[in-house]
Amino acid sequence: MTGTSTPIMRKAPNRIPSAPRPGRAPSAATVIRQDLRAGIASLALLPGQPINEKEIAARYGVSRTPVHEAVLKLADEGLVEIFPQAGTYVARIPYRDLPEVIVIRRALEESSARLAAEHATPAGLAGLERIMTALDAAAAAQDRETFHQRDEDFHAAVAAAAGYPGLWRLTQQVKIQVDRFRRLTLPQAGRFDRVLVEHRAVLDAIRAREPATAGAAMSAHLDGLLADLGGIAGLNPDYFDMSGSGPRLPGAME
Repeated sequence: MTGTSTPIMRKAPNRIPSAPRPGRAPSAATVIRQDLRAGIASLALLPGQPINEKEIAARYGVSRTPVHEAVLKLADEGLVEIFPQAGTYVARIPYRDLPEVIVIRRALEESSARLAAEHATPAGLAGLERIMTALDAAAAAQDRETFHQRDEDFHAAVAAAAGYPGLWRLTQQVKIQVDRFRRLTLPQAGRFDRVLVEHRAVLDAIRAREPATAGAAMSAHLDGLLADLGGIAGLNPDYFDMSGSGPRLPGAME
């Protein structure tokens, strides 16, 4: 990225996401935003990569107006940086913000696990077991993308089993920067095996109707992300923004 222009800073809206309304087709801006957001979250669009609104408009067969609208919403989420006169780029991962986001996610998902241990139905438990089987298969195949998706399914299913699926929707709203970081952890040796063991501990506690144990197992699982931060950022320095006012972690780069 070149130039010294200051990016336009936009504050993210403070609202809890709701379930999509049935029978209502999404606008072009919504579709483009969702696709770009998914690309950023999956690292198909890398931190620092330029975003060309004209090319995107041509790809979708629309004017630049819905594309620009989508880009502005992504800027609201901290996923895009707009540099006047210099261009628009995928934002780097905000390193110093990640600990707070992980703590927020941990609080939400610990509650989900505790409630699932109290309220899960036989059908809910069977669904979690099926996802664990799919996770095992993805790990055996070393299929990172499928493993990531089944991991997401597991966490969503825990919230559903708790009877509070909105907890997962709220978690999704706050965790996208962590998702980008998590993608970088998947190539770690032993990563799949560790996740499988941690997920199985959560499921076993839910099945045993032990809320405290389930909550503790989920917290331990998510605490592992904090332990990985410094090492992963050190291996991928170009993908992280080390500025900001968040807490400085051990091993953080200056």
